[in-house]
Amino acid sequence: MFKLEGKVALITGSTRGIGKAIAIAMTDAGADVVISSRNLDDCKEVAAEINNRDTLNQGRAVAIACNITHRDQLERLVEDTRKQLGQIDTLVLNAAVNPHLGSLSSIPDKALDKILSTNIKSNHWLSQLVLPEMAERKEGSIIIISSIAAFFGQRNLGAYGLSKAADLALIRNLAVEYGGDNIRANAIAPGLIKTEFARMLWEDKRLLEDTIYRTPLKRIGNPEDVAGTAVFLASKAAQFITGQTITIDGGSCIY
Repeated sequence: MFKLEGKVALITGSTRGIGKAIAIAMTDAGADVVISSRNLDDCKEVAAEINNRDTLNQGRAVAIACNITHRDQLERLVEDTRKQLGQIDTLVLNAAVNPHLGSLSSIPDKALDKILSTNIKSNHWLSQLVLPEMAERKEGSIIIISSIAAFFGQRNLGAYGLSKAADLALIRNLAVEYGGDNIRANAIAPGLIKTEFARMLWEDKRLLEDTIYRTPLKRIGNPEDVAGTAVFLASKAAQFITGQTITIDGGSCIY
C-alpha cells in the first residue's frame, strides 16, 4: 500500500533539507520525481545524486528550476513536468522563506510581503495549475509542508507562523472543494528539524537545549523523519485521509 511505482511527484524546494529527503524517499518507493528550486545547477546535482543510487525499483529524478514567486515560471514548471514525466500524481509544496527573525511589530513590509507571497500565494497558484488534471483523472494528492509554528503565538517567528497557519486553512479548503474528485489534500507540521533553513534556531544553544528538554524523544528532528510521512500521504495507505495536519515534532507539542 505504500508503493509509488508509476506515480509522478512534483516537489518544490527539493535540493536540500526536507524537500530533498522527501524526493529520495519517494524515488525509493518507486515514484519519478521533479527536483525543483531556483538554481538549476543545484537541481541537476541532486537529480544526478538520486539517479546514481543503486536502489531496487527506484524511480528517476529530473531537474527543473523554478522561482515559485513568479506565476509564469510555475506554469513552465508544470508544463515541463508533463513533457518529461507525464501526469502529476502528487504535489509536494515544500519551498518556503523566512527573511525576518523578530516580532510582527518590527517586520518590514517588504519582508512580510515576501513571506506571504512565497509561503501562501505560490502554494495556491501551483495547486490551481495542477488540480484540473487531477480532477479529470479523479485521483491526486497535495501535501503542504507547514510547521508547528502555525499552532502557537511566536515571539520571533510571527509572520512565518502566520503563513504556515494559512497553509493549513488552504489544505482544508482544497480537501472540501476537491474531495468529490478523489483528490486528497493534507499538511505536515514539523517541529525543529536540523536543516540549513532552520540553522539559526538549532545553532542557538539555549533554544536547542530548551527544545530538547520539552521534547519527549529528547532530540530535534532530521529531514528523513519527515520524509516517510510524505510517502504515506502520497500512497494508497492514506486513501481515506484528507484535510488533516500530521505533526512530526518528537512529541514537543504535547509537553
